[in-house]
Amino acid sequence: MVAYLIADVDVIDMAMFDEYRREVPATEARHGGRYLARGGATRVLEGDWEPHRLVIVEFPDMTKLIAWYDSPEYARLKELRFRCAKTRIIALEGMPPVG
Repeated sequence: MVAYLIADVDVIDMAMFDEYRREVPATEARHGGRYLARGGATRVLEGDWEPHRLVIVEFPDMTKLIAWYDSPEYARLKELRFRCAKTRIIALEGMPPVG
């Protein structure tokens, strides 16, 4: 069952974040991740949420998503992100295929 990483990223240092943004897609791809949305315009329809830069990445399953997040190859980039952005991240399991 697919799994989604959903991140709300408040960038503090854009120059440093650009390095993160350039390097992270290859690490996700090696674990089957692919972007569904990344930094596009948002519009709040209900509630008091004030999103920043939203990112949605689809992985083949939760195991691969967590393997990527905990991987040694992502560890350096994660530390870079901690220094240049405030981020809220969740992992969400998708629905099983219908039919």
